[in-house]
Parts: sequence; C-alpha cells; structure tokens
Amino acid sequence: MPAYEFLCERCGPFDLLLSLQETHHAATCPACQAEARRVYTPPGLVKTSVPRVRALDRAHKSAYQPEVVERQRSPEEKRVLAPTSHRGRPWQIGH
Repeated sequence: MPAYEFLCERCGPFDLLLSLQETHHAATCPACQAEARRVYTPPGLVKTSVPRVRALDRAHKSAYQPEVVERQRSPEEKRVLAPTSHRGRPWQIGH
C-alpha cells in the first residue's frame, strides 16, 4: 500500500498507508482525531546516475546473455601460442 500525506490544522502533517480505494476520503488525525485533508506531493522518484544505469543494464543482460571475457596476452605469450608450421597432426610425434 502506498503512503499518503495528510495535514491536520492542529497537529501538522502525518502519513497514512491507504489502499487506492480509500485515497479520496478525508483522514482522521491519529493524535487529535480531527479531520485532516490530503496534501498532494510529487512522487518520490530518484534520478539514477549513468554509471549505475549501465551497471544495472549489464547485470540484466548477463542474466540471459553472458558476456565472454578474455584476458589480455603479452607479446611473448602471443609468440608462443602462434601456430607453427609443422607437418602432420599436432598430437603425433614427428619422425
């Protein structure tokens, strides 16, 4: 249930949790039992920062489409892993 803000003329503002069907009725102040009118306020929206939005999007995407990550290889490792020109199958011993 959402919280709605009301204003009592004697006690000041207070919040109540009400269902959507009850929002158009006046509320009773919990302190003095007087009738209080509803104060219309903007919704409590928060602007999310760009880095956080990107992180949330990446997390959502990775739930069904994981990202493939490879480590960076040094030039020496690249030379060792480069294909060599040998004859035959790589698992056979050369004669």
